[in-house]
Amino acid sequence: MVDAARARKIADRIQRIVAEMLDRRVKDPRLGFVTVTDARITADLRDATVYYTVFGSPEEKAGTSAALESAKGLIRSEVGRQTGIRHTPSLTFVFDEVQQNAQHIEELLAQARRSDEEVAQKATGARHAGEADPYKAPRELEEDE
Repeated sequence: MVDAARARKIADRIQRIVAEMLDRRVKDPRLGFVTVTDARITADLRDATVYYTVFGSPEEKAGTSAALESAKGLIRSEVGRQTGIRHTPSLTFVFDEVQQNAQHIEELLAQARRSDEEVAQKATGARHAGEADPYKAPRELEEDE
């Protein structure tokens, strides 16, 4: 087991290596416009998960996934060569859905804003159902009582 700081440094290094490999050395025509968003490695440095996003249609995303799987051996050997750790970690490529989740949240926030604007618009000409001050003021006692 290694400490978390070293594992994070190695994960960052793996992220840079994979991004560079996809940019310069992997020449698969199925590979779309890929961005490596994150890499995480287990505490024993045996397994690394690389998160990526693809700009394009679902067909391009599927093609990119297949291209990454076919280039996994080449990328893994380069990771082992550049990191210099004893056992080269196995690589797993995972499509990162952060962009879709963020877009969904933005849509929900926009819907909430529209709803708030409708409520505010309806409230502009509204009046209280009862008195303006629904709380009864205590009666002041007169000195005669």
